[in-house]
Amino acid sequence: MSAEEHARLAAQLKSRRVARQRVQNVLAYAVLIVIALIMLYPFYWTLITSFEPTGNIYEAKILPKGVSLRNYAEVFSGTTVPFWRLILNSLVICVLGVTITTTLATLAAYPLAKMRFPGRDLIFYSILILMVLPNEAGLIVNYITTIKLGLLQQTNPVIDAIRQYMAVVLPGAASIIGLFLLRQAYLGVPQELIEAARIDGARELTIWRRIMLPLALPTIVAFAILEFVAYWNSFLWARIMLPDKNMLPLSAGLLELSSTFSTNSRAVMAGAVITIIPILIVFLMGQKYFMKGLEGAVKG
Repeated sequence: MSAEEHARLAAQLKSRRVARQRVQNVLAYAVLIVIALIMLYPFYWTLITSFEPTGNIYEAKILPKGVSLRNYAEVFSGTTVPFWRLILNSLVICVLGVTITTTLATLAAYPLAKMRFPGRDLIFYSILILMVLPNEAGLIVNYITTIKLGLLQQTNPVIDAIRQYMAVVLPGAASIIGLFLLRQAYLGVPQELIEAARIDGARELTIWRRIMLPLALPTIVAFAILEFVAYWNSFLWARIMLPDKNMLPLSAGLLELSSTFSTNSRAVMAGAVITIIPILIVFLMGQKYFMKGLEGAVKG
């Protein structure tokens, strides 16, 4: 076979390989687009329904049958609790929850990753096993514990508000997911840095604060975003625990748009759209850290 025939055959094989790769890419993108549409359509349906003044809300649709801001006005005026109070409650719960949960996770993950003591791995895997339990399994225990701590006592308006905020936050303060993510991130920190700091006389808390936290910052930010979403969407536990409707977070307080005998579904959907906006803003602001942090935790 001559050199020209070899070149022609190689070009044919290359063109076939490129064509096959293009077909595979087209099929892959088609599947991804279908999955994206399936996942995004419920939110799109909620969005267009929140703008509709009338019509059947339970039928599939592509475009809204009319556009009106009446449902959004109903969100601000139709609840028994002032809408801005619901937003304030959610912000306070998120700030407290993210701060406490992130601090505990970053502290607890350090000894499980970088300190040597008997039973370290056994303790970690024992904690990890608890992930198989559903969240509902701890409702009764958490409820009794919250009552025993006196977090629902009624003595002083200001102190009562702080107690009720803590009643929502504390049951989720110890995060197994956060412990796992931060431990994996810490494992990626070279042990030589820690040993050098110990030789220089640095205490463990100093090593944690000056070495571990800066190097694990992307994972910490990613975990903080996950916790923000979780606390912002807190619904069941808040509805169970909080006796005062004025203390409800936004996601739980939207239920007040429903009366005893009827439900303003369009207003609830408008409220759901408003609830999603802060989550999107936080995610877009921390997207770079979020993706980098999860990637680093998986590699660790």
